[in-house]
Amino acid sequence: MASSWRDLLRRGLRALTRAPRGRARTAPRTRRAAPPTGHVALPDYKGRVTPAYAPRLDGDADPGEVVWTWVPFEDDPSQGKDRPVLVVGRNETYLLGLMLTSKDHSRSAEKEARHGRHWMDIGSGDWDARHRPSEIRLDRVLQVDPSRVRREGSIMPRRVFDQIMESLAALKGW
Repeated sequence: MASSWRDLLRRGLRALTRAPRGRARTAPRTRRAAPPTGHVALPDYKGRVTPAYAPRLDGDADPGEVVWTWVPFEDDPSQGKDRPVLVVGRNETYLLGLMLTSKDHSRSAEKEARHGRHWMDIGSGDWDARHRPSEIRLDRVLQVDPSRVRREGSIMPRRVFDQIMESLAALKGW
């Protein structure tokens, strides 16, 4: 009897976690999520970024790779969202990154800029399961604990990486 309950439970859990046919499973969508257990939100990086492009899909997050990690909200760092981040460099033991989104901010670019948020269109890539056009936020450089990276997504093309770094330097006045 116990094994039939276990089998039933196992089948039910598999059905709940299975992606619909024809669609790839993407990262869970979380609006206002608490940080992972034991996680301390790191402050945004305020220094100059020395860009490095050295992607290697070897299980470790390297500059030039898009990875998934928990990103704290600016208005409440105790809350956040799991999202893609482009690793652009390192700061001692932490990765430095810029967050990506598939949300189109071009319609509200003036409003975003008034609030200090600057976005750049980067096109689509393997970091998004549906290959939607993406934007990257230039004004907020994140510090990411490498042990908190959930998974590697893809490699950002070198040409796009260089354009992002040029735009970041221009915005920051480096």
